[in-house]
Amino acid sequence: MEFQIERSALVEAVGWAAKSLPAHSPVPVLGGLLLDACAGRLRISGFDYEASAEIEVPARTPVAGQVLVLGRRLLDICRVLPDAVIQCALEGSRFTVQGGDTRFGLSTMPTQEYPALPESPAFRGVVDSGEFAAAVGQVAIAAGRDDTLPVLTGVQIRLEGESMTLAASDRYRYAVRGLSWKPEGADSEVVEGVVPGRRLTEISRSLARSGPVRVRLNGSPGGLIAFEGAGMRTTLRLLEGRLPRHDKLFALDGPAVAVAQREPLADAVRRVAVVAEPNSPIRLDFSPQGTVLLQAGYEDDVAAQRLTATFDGAEDMAVAFNPAYLLDALHSLQAPQVRFELLGPGRRALLSGVSDADHAMSEDVRHLLVSVRQLT
Repeated sequence: MEFQIERSALVEAVGWAAKSLPAHSPVPVLGGLLLDACAGRLRISGFDYEASAEIEVPARTPVAGQVLVLGRRLLDICRVLPDAVIQCALEGSRFTVQGGDTRFGLSTMPTQEYPALPESPAFRGVVDSGEFAAAVGQVAIAAGRDDTLPVLTGVQIRLEGESMTLAASDRYRYAVRGLSWKPEGADSEVVEGVVPGRRLTEISRSLARSGPVRVRLNGSPGGLIAFEGAGMRTTLRLLEGRLPRHDKLFALDGPAVAVAQREPLADAVRRVAVVAEPNSPIRLDFSPQGTVLLQAGYEDDVAAQRLTATFDGAEDMAVAFNPAYLLDALHSLQAPQVRFELLGPGRRALLSGVSDADHAMSEDVRHLLVSVRQLT
């Protein structure tokens, strides 16, 4: 086995495949990357039974063959190689990597012990990689971090007609984003699954400039989702369970509506929250007189800032939110203004981006936060 490849292409390919490697594994071969050189292409694969990553790049392949080496060690080597054409070869039981006058030798593992990558699930359609990456970023911030509740650490993907809906919730907030895509066939079935949020974020960022991304999904229990684009393919095992339906949660009965400039409000939240204890709420007092007063404090340390805001309620309304959750929601929006639909303290509040002109929703992303019941 022998191949030559540009350093930049090798670094990118190994880095992509290494994303699937487990941090720790009792099975040594799962820490390996499988390199397969043949017919002018180098294929690099990684797999840990929960996720797989595979990438193909052009390379000179005078001698075809396969080799399995420790993935993270190979990645470390690739990062320090000089900028040159990299010569790689299997010499007995040692894999050599040479760039210029720098040469490394790596021990190999038996390729026959490496598990076969999972077969791709059914093809469902195509989505723009940039729009998909942006949507994942807007929603994944609401996913939980508690691994004892796996389904809440994921992002739910629902495919229905020409609409793809992403949703995530950690019980205290809920984010939803819809985007258009091109389904396979006019009568494609509705299918959904919950994908590990952290890995989905990494994958979407990696594919963000790859143009159209092919989506494959098997929504049955223990199913898989796969993404393919620009010579890259990755699969993820779906999480068990489903998120609560957001349509009923997002349907607020007779809310008071407030609208404020998004960026000035985010700046004010950051300033006022400086005096708040960790996880302490920040209070927002909306007034029909066209202002919102932000307040936070702990013991004798207090902060306040007043901003202009429209409010259609008959009386003042005070609500309070976790400042980190509120900032996450504000930063995920792109519109110049943010619209609050409010039911009162201790109840749900819906945030969405709106245009300057008519306060109509200008982007298909919404965040549901639960306000703190006790206000100080």
